[in-house]
Amino acid sequence: MASEIVTEQQVKMKPKKKESQVVQVFRKLIKNKLAVFGLMIITLQLLMAIFAPFIVAYEPDEQILEATELPIASEGHWLGTDNYGRDMWTRLVYGARISLVVGIISVVIGLAGGITLGLLAGYYKRLDGIIMRFVDLLFAFPGILLAMLIIAMLGTSIVNVVIAISIWSIPGCARIVRGSVLSVKKQEYILAMKSLGAKDSRIIIKHILPNCAAPIIVFATMRMATTILSTSALSFLGLGAQPPSPEWGAMISAGQDYMWTSPHMTIVPGIAIMLVVFAFNVVGDGLRDALDPNMEYPE
Repeated sequence: MASEIVTEQQVKMKPKKKESQVVQVFRKLIKNKLAVFGLMIITLQLLMAIFAPFIVAYEPDEQILEATELPIASEGHWLGTDNYGRDMWTRLVYGARISLVVGIISVVIGLAGGITLGLLAGYYKRLDGIIMRFVDLLFAFPGILLAMLIIAMLGTSIVNVVIAISIWSIPGCARIVRGSVLSVKKQEYILAMKSLGAKDSRIIIKHILPNCAAPIIVFATMRMATTILSTSALSFLGLGAQPPSPEWGAMISAGQDYMWTSPHMTIVPGIAIMLVVFAFNVVGDGLRDALDPNMEYPE
């Protein structure tokens, strides 16, 4: 009988299985209502980009000359048409694909450069001064002006926009990573590995870089918002995507001459940019809070 009682107590006192850090972060994130709303918008944009050919009835450049400048809620064109008779919903959907592709490629390239420079500057003191002065030089230019300068030298195209925004992303990422490395490399286990003769490359890749993941993830998420907004701004100025590309900034530029007669040509892509930028920003804020171990959430 006593053994049965002990067994029951042992069962009751059995510790719960520890959740992985990813699950813990996700649980915290979904408690943030704004972040959940942002995730829904981003998911919708992803679905639009992936399944674009299946959710529209027209081609993005298809012109219906007898149906130009139709207002919102017109038959067969629920977001109306532009001055060439092109369906606004179709162009909006294909524009989501351009924004995502440019954003992802630019952020990935910028992260690759920024992480590399940040790791080297933070870990090797002799390289810190050289690398950070280069980073400060890039910071001396306002971001959008730096991108415009690069495009002016390379030429106007969406590929050059990716290159320009990638270079613009490097200094911010490098500073964040460097700060994290300076903190992590002082930890006792890093010093112990050095004393045991571990190679620098092994210490940096296997032990320091994973501990810098949290700020990098937050930076990447919020950088997506900046990238999409910057891409639209450059296209609006005629330095990015060129007509007849359905990029959202180019759509706003094309519609500005019709603001009084067909305001939906500007309002529709403008709202799309606003929602997506807002979504990435609130998700970035939510991730920052979820990755903060000192942040308390209600159960």
